[in-house]
Amino acid sequence: MSATPFWGPDFDALAHEDPEIANVLLAELRRVRSGLQLIASENFTSPAVLATLGSVLSNKYAEGYPGKRYYGGCAEVDIAENIGIARAKELFGAEHANLQPHSGASANIAVYGAFTKPGDTILAMSLPHGGHLTHGSKVNFSGKWFNVISYGVRQDTELIDYDEVRALAIQHKPKMIICGATAYPRLIDFAAFRSIADEVGAIMMVDAAHFIGLVAGKAIPSPVPYADVVSFTTHKVMRGPRGGMILCKSEHAAAIDKAVFPMMQGGPLMQAVAGKAVALKEAASPEYQAYAKQVIANAQALSAGLEAEGMRPVSGGTDTHLALIDLQGIGVNGTEAEARCDSARITLNKNAIPYDPQPPAIASGIRVGTPAVTTQGMGVAEMKNIAEVIGQAVRDTDGSQAPQIAERVSELTSRFPAYPRP
Repeated sequence: MSATPFWGPDFDALAHEDPEIANVLLAELRRVRSGLQLIASENFTSPAVLATLGSVLSNKYAEGYPGKRYYGGCAEVDIAENIGIARAKELFGAEHANLQPHSGASANIAVYGAFTKPGDTILAMSLPHGGHLTHGSKVNFSGKWFNVISYGVRQDTELIDYDEVRALAIQHKPKMIICGATAYPRLIDFAAFRSIADEVGAIMMVDAAHFIGLVAGKAIPSPVPYADVVSFTTHKVMRGPRGGMILCKSEHAAAIDKAVFPMMQGGPLMQAVAGKAVALKEAASPEYQAYAKQVIANAQALSAGLEAEGMRPVSGGTDTHLALIDLQGIGVNGTEAEARCDSARITLNKNAIPYDPQPPAIASGIRVGTPAVTTQGMGVAEMKNIAEVIGQAVRDTDGSQAPQIAERVSELTSRFPAYPRP
């Protein structure tokens, strides 16, 4: 087995020590290099971030915070974490930052822990209308431990109904109001949520996991000036390592830090904390700002292209990195579309649409995102081609066209390879 130049000499050691896992890594690299990655929550981290994740920092236990650890030998990891904290505060204009959550869900658990207790009332977006599991799903801790009242989108516009949000807040007096979603393609009116939260005396939490990378690139408005606390992941548009982060006002800093550690988790993954610091530096660059704006332009072009293929964009389009597509007009459900696209090397996901007549396991729609293909260097012209191959794939009822569609995909990805060889 020969090593790919992408990983360098360390891969040779892995290939010798464990060829089975080495083969998995190579197969995954081949997969992403030969197909279109349109999962809205996925992206390609930089080689610098990957190098940090595979570094000696993964060996260090560092429970606690810089200068206040429960283990010795933390001088170097303290430096890395302090660098990341400073970069996060500067990039987002935040008063306090915590880089330790292992994931977005972990970050959300910490926010609940800082401001609420089990049984409290929470107001959050309905999962079938685009919310997240941690916003009150009955199978999640949030739905099991809290009294979650859900708001949604209007059936006529498929936009958040802020009048409904206000009415529910006045009626139920929630301890915390959550805004943010996983499948809502439009901008959120943070000022409206701030006004509602103030009216009922609620904490305003923004789950910015999906769009924080666009905020970092100054491509969309920031929730930081409005929210008491902002949680997010670092691995979507932002292109960082898989993990979570929390920003908050200084008055909430102690509560947030205690909720992350020791309430919610033990030792942080210091290789991931350092990787977040690397990603934050990258996100502060002019090149990243251009990328973030291109992500949105590409999403809008892809949405328009899919509409031309007979697939209806929910809410009429997108302001962000993702589009939610209703397939009912072409007589295909989300499960069928996902499988047919997968056969043609197009990776996307089935997704419920608002007021969906299908159960979530089948769904009437798909969700597409442009972070990864934009990282590869693709632009608006390529989005038209991508819309065409998706249109071909979802209509390929017997799979007979999959090889030809895959050839078109390969031609496109060969011009814009993921992790190009040096």
